[in-house]
Amino acid sequence: MVLPPFERAKIVIIGAGPTGLGAAHRLHELGHSNFVLFEKESQAGGLASSFRDAEGFTWDIGGHVQFSHYAYFDDLMERLLAGEWLQHERQAWVWMRERFIPYPFQNNIRHLPPAELRDCLRGLIACVRNADHGAPPANFEEWIYRSFGDGIARCFMIPYNRKVWAYPPSELAFQWIGERVAQIDLERIVMNIVEARDDVGWGPNNRFRFPLRGGTGEIWRRLAATLPRQSIVFGKTLVGVFAGKRQIVFSDGSREDYDILISTMPLDQLVHASDLDDLKPAAWNLRRSATHVIGVGMKGAPGPQLYGKCWMYFPESNAPFYRVTVFSNYSPNNVPDAGRFWSLMAEVSEPAGTRRLPAEPVRRDAVVEQTVRAMQSCGLIPSVRDVVSRWHYRAGHGYPTPSLGRDAALQILLPALERKAIFSRGRFGAWKYEVSNQDHSLMQGVELVDRLANHSEEMTLNQPGLVNGGKRVSPNGARAAAARPAAATASAMTRG
Repeated sequence: MVLPPFERAKIVIIGAGPTGLGAAHRLHELGHSNFVLFEKESQAGGLASSFRDAEGFTWDIGGHVQFSHYAYFDDLMERLLAGEWLQHERQAWVWMRERFIPYPFQNNIRHLPPAELRDCLRGLIACVRNADHGAPPANFEEWIYRSFGDGIARCFMIPYNRKVWAYPPSELAFQWIGERVAQIDLERIVMNIVEARDDVGWGPNNRFRFPLRGGTGEIWRRLAATLPRQSIVFGKTLVGVFAGKRQIVFSDGSREDYDILISTMPLDQLVHASDLDDLKPAAWNLRRSATHVIGVGMKGAPGPQLYGKCWMYFPESNAPFYRVTVFSNYSPNNVPDAGRFWSLMAEVSEPAGTRRLPAEPVRRDAVVEQTVRAMQSCGLIPSVRDVVSRWHYRAGHGYPTPSLGRDAALQILLPALERKAIFSRGRFGAWKYEVSNQDHSLMQGVELVDRLANHSEEMTLNQPGLVNGGKRVSPNGARAAAARPAAATASAMTRG
């Protein structure tokens, strides 16, 4: 790959989600003005966008919350929203066996019926006795059984993960897990049972924040507004990439030349839109699921069973959704009048984008009513008659599936694209679920720009385990560089 010196390079960015905005913000911060960001929608945010429906309810594309692994990200969020944050203590629950069980489930099995509790304890004891398994697990399902035992695997872990991923856990890898799943501490679990104690503090998001107004999308609208007006163009959909000519084509027939292309559009779509035919077989090996987000606006007030709750997991087959968020608890401004209305937001997963689908697609014409009825049968809402708003959004790319073949495909695709001056980053650009939260996504854009400017390492992309190990200042000194005038960073911007 031969690139012009960084300070003279024309950089084109595709997608105004957190990653594209992170890259654009960092370029602007460094004083690099020769860039333009194209977004197909009419607003910024990507999968972190928010919408206001006709009845005045605000909805996100899923249950987003703000927590961070980066001081740089935190500083930026403070500058964007200042005091307009609401702070929350996480209250996450699992609804199963006609009861609420605190999350994480494995630390709170004391709430199970006695027979299932015994099965789960036996499985956990067997796991401890047989801790040395020799060869590593072959897949995520095997990892679940080895880590939690037969009881927890059968009653919660397998059915829930099958539901959320829309693929059998046996077809997923397990290396992505890291901080996403609480590991077993048998003594802690036993003491929780003996002392009748709920154990709810685990996890990186046990405290989180949410914008006071405008939903999650308000963050990204404000970040977009800090960019020079001429550097961001809405309503432009990429349909073609001519890698040899370093040129892209949009659906309106217009074209744009580039020296460096930063793409945050889904990697499979990028490859299939390009003239790089030799990469298309590897792109076919990327799996994903679609996500249906159903917002249900209610009149009245939530019942006492939902007081203080943030979100709930649903592993059983009697509900189509895998998670429901009490969205009005995140901010009173998510509803038109907090004294008269409240809201729930459900997520339903659907396999998508592969040649062989493991299940029937979700019926789009029925999923909203199925969701409302299931909310009533699970005791979340008192009556369907109290529903005043139904909102539905289907994200065709919802989850980047960490399938068994994912890493092999990425090892082919990402380096080959870079050799053509194309850098694919973000939730679906890099296709790494383990670093696909908002903070990860923004920092993928920031760290890529710093790599292009001064050869620093992209820690988030290349070392997810290290990044997720704890909050840190970006190793490339991004926060310190931001405080210096652009002229003072010119030497760091020069690419040899």
